[in-house]
Amino acid sequence: MTASETVEAEAGRTFERGTPNSVLHIDDVHKSFAGLHALSDVDLDVREGETHAIIGPNGAGKSTLLNVCVGRLKPDRGAVVFDGTVLTGKTPYEINQLGVARVFQTPEVFPDLTVLENVMVPGLSKRDGQFTLDPFKHMRLEKELREEAEHVLESVGLQAQLSDNASVMSRGDKRRLELAMGLIQKPRLLLLDEPTAGMARADTNATIDLLKKIKEGGMTKVIIEHDMHVVFSLADRISVLAGGRIIAQGTPEEIKVNPKVKEAYLGEEQV
Repeated sequence: MTASETVEAEAGRTFERGTPNSVLHIDDVHKSFAGLHALSDVDLDVREGETHAIIGPNGAGKSTLLNVCVGRLKPDRGAVVFDGTVLTGKTPYEINQLGVARVFQTPEVFPDLTVLENVMVPGLSKRDGQFTLDPFKHMRLEKELREEAEHVLESVGLQAQLSDNASVMSRGDKRRLELAMGLIQKPRLLLLDEPTAGMARADTNATIDLLKKIKEGGMTKVIIEHDMHVVFSLADRISVLAGGRIIAQGTPEEIKVNPKVKEAYLGEEQV
C-alpha cells in the first residue's frame, strides 16, 4: 500500500477518543523523509483543557509532528484525530475551520499589513459567510471585528503598535503578534511551536502569564518549547520526543526525575 493509499484508508476509519477526556489523539504516526525516520510509532493523547508540552533535542521530530497535526504534512502511516474527527488527509484550512490553530516556530505574519490588520485577517476567516452586501450590516461586523482584534492585541501587550507595519517589528513582537492571530480565532486547540523563542526574559514571563490566563479559559494547548522554565511553568503533562519516538510521558515532576529523559535531553543541570 502506498503512502497516499494509507492516508485514504486511515481517513475512512472511525475513531473514538483515545481516552475518555482527550481532544487530540495521535495514533501510530510514522513519517519519513528520503529514508530518514522523522516520526516512528508516535501515540499521544492530549486531554481537554490541558497544556501539553512536547520537548526533546533538535531534530527529534517535534515540528514535524505539529505539521502532521495541521495537515501541512501527510503521515506515511497512522492518523491524527481531533474530537473524534480524523484530520489525516484534510487541508490546513479544513483543519483550522474545525477549531485547530497553529503558532509557528518562525513567525508567519503579513509584512505589508499593519499590526491590527494582521489580527483582523484570521478573525475574518472565522466570520466567513457573515459579511453581506448590506452596507450597514457590513459596517457593524467590521466594527465588531476591529474591536475584537484591538482587545486581543491589548492582551498580548501590543496595543501601542496597532498602526505599525508588521515588517518593522522585532522578532519577539512578531511572536506576540502571531499569538494574537491565533487567539482571535478562538480555537478549541492551540498548537504553539516555541512561542517564547527570541524573547527577553521579561517578555517570556509576560507570555507565560498570558498563557496561564488562556488555560483558565479552558483552551487546550500543545506547546513545543526548549526553555524548561516555560515548560515547567505551564505544562500539565509532558511528552518527550527523541529520534522521532516518544520516550517518556508524564507530569513535570515525573519528567524531571526520569532517567531516560535526563540522558536524552535534560541533563542533570536542567532539572
